[in-house]
Amino acid sequence: MSLAIPPRDPDVTPKRLALLAIPALAIGAISAVVLWALNGVASMLESVLWATIPDALGVDPSGWWIVIVLTLTGLAVGLVLRYIPGHGGPDSATTDLVEEPQPLRNLPGVLIVTVLALAGGVSLGPENPIIAVNTALMVAAIARLMPAVPKQLTVLLAASATIGALFGTPVAAALIFTGILAALKSGGALWDRLFLPLVAAGAGSFTMHLLGAPPFKFAVPPYGTPQAFDLLTGAIVATAATVVGLAMLAAFPIIYRAMHSLRHPVLIATAGGLLLGLLGLLGGPITMFKGLEEIGELLEDPGAYNAPQLAAIAGIKILALLIAASSLFRGGRVFPATFIGVALGMLGNALIPSLPLGLAIGCAIVGVLLVVTRDGWIAIFVAVAVAGDITILPMLCVIVLPAWLLVTRAPAFRILPPETPAASPPAASPPASTTGGVE
Repeated sequence: MSLAIPPRDPDVTPKRLALLAIPALAIGAISAVVLWALNGVASMLESVLWATIPDALGVDPSGWWIVIVLTLTGLAVGLVLRYIPGHGGPDSATTDLVEEPQPLRNLPGVLIVTVLALAGGVSLGPENPIIAVNTALMVAAIARLMPAVPKQLTVLLAASATIGALFGTPVAAALIFTGILAALKSGGALWDRLFLPLVAAGAGSFTMHLLGAPPFKFAVPPYGTPQAFDLLTGAIVATAATVVGLAMLAAFPIIYRAMHSLRHPVLIATAGGLLLGLLGLLGGPITMFKGLEEIGELLEDPGAYNAPQLAAIAGIKILALLIAASSLFRGGRVFPATFIGVALGMLGNALIPSLPLGLAIGCAIVGVLLVVTRDGWIAIFVAVAVAGDITILPMLCVIVLPAWLLVTRAPAFRILPPETPAASPPAASPPASTTGGVE
């Protein structure tokens, strides 16, 4: 028996890849700078909202100030959605991670509502809107400067660059787009088609490091020597986290419909902000914001939290994510879902002390992200990245299998348009070609 090697795509030549690597490097660097600038503006506004103003007023930023800020954040977002041209772009609850590029006139509104959400403590990450901004900017720029480069290739490169910058490594982008590129029917070597996305993602991640962005790294005790019994206990934690994720998925459209029964964007976003403020008051600042820095706080002293506290933190963050995603706030779900996975993993470790903390966290992240992203590679990647221990990789590659059986027929974690049949798969918007157009 011999394995057939697919024929090479005649359009893929070393010369073409080398030529297209130049705009790929530029797209990677520029996309990272845009992300860095967005994070910088959001951080400055966050400092004003949560430190400067409370200090000047002499109020406790961890008390009722949370409700005030998040309610006003919702009001501000609602006003932008209602009155700014473009209305903040498409509702993030209804979009995939990578979509068709938006008109440039939408970008100011997208940037404003994203900064407001990040600074105001909304439980959403920046990934969806910043990918939308970078793809729109890069498509417009490349169309003017290098019109021979296909638009869908530019979309792929900008998205890859932004994902590489978000996670600080091109590996995340490679894993995400492996599935998309493998689905293409045009044939050819997969790594030929990953070449340019990896160039863009590498440039994006390297630029973020040069700009001083903190690494995607947390203090988790090393796993140690793999044990056979850990496969069983790890699978239990991963499966339980997957069930929690499926419950989130079932609740998402219900909460979305309830919030949208208010009909007016200002009312929806303001009510969402009020609810998020009350949840933040109940759970504290650790259950707010996108969740990346808060993961570090959780893992700084895992012994400080008992099982009921961890269950409450995870539950509040789940509600915060669903309400934020249902209330017209623009943002992604990967980072808050990762926080939920960390909290559930710490809960699994508290309930099954024999399961090492790093593996427990990795298993729970895999379970939650399988539901949220429907991508086993990115779930495993984020789990290993948070645990910071390559030793758990072979364990997760086995543990992911029963968890995947639970989600394989589940719908995408987004709100489908009314005319879209529920059984339809999510649109991947793959490029028709990743190398054509430049000789």
